[in-house]
Amino acid sequence: MPDTLDEVLRQAQGLGFFGPAPVEEQRRHGGAFCELVLTDLEIGPESRWLDLGSGGGLPGLVLAHRLRDTGARGTLLDSQRRRARFLEQAVRRLGLPGVEVLAARAEDAARDPSHRGRYDLVVARSFGSPAVTVECATAFLRVSGRLAVSEPPGEEPARWDQATLAELGLGPPRRKAGGGATVVCLEKTGATAERWPRRAGVPAKRPLW
Repeated sequence: MPDTLDEVLRQAQGLGFFGPAPVEEQRRHGGAFCELVLTDLEIGPESRWLDLGSGGGLPGLVLAHRLRDTGARGTLLDSQRRRARFLEQAVRRLGLPGVEVLAARAEDAARDPSHRGRYDLVVARSFGSPAVTVECATAFLRVSGRLAVSEPPGEEPARWDQATLAELGLGPPRRKAGGGATVVCLEKTGATAERWPRRAGVPAKRPLW
């Protein structure tokens, strides 16, 4: 019998892959995040989604569990092989169909033709600042796809530079909150220029804003 999601998340926490808050609380937050993201989004058998910097599986494993019966294909992306090995085991233990784990830097994976421009949805929780997150995420998305970023509560418009978002092929940020979670959603409105993202490590060292 497959392990429960809470059991897997407790193991991830024990390995130091996310913070010390109670697992049940963090899973509820992940569930609320997914609810906000999926409310007005159609996901079906042809859909692909990616969790950017999946870490211990929040929100990626929660989203995979939520979408397990849709036929959508998911990718859990993490740069550290130790976390990637854990995620591979977690996917098997939870019996999640159509979910792969990719151990790679986001900047490198976004230039791989099998991933660039292939996703309908990219989600991110604690990946980096907004500038780092959007630069690393935008090239994964198809035009009309969506980037959803977990955000702290409260309005902080200065966190998102709309001129730079447009240069990266993204529309203006839309902020949604509910169930204790806050998310900023950005739609892919145009193609991403080949120069984005910059090489591995540069987005974090020299953020665009």
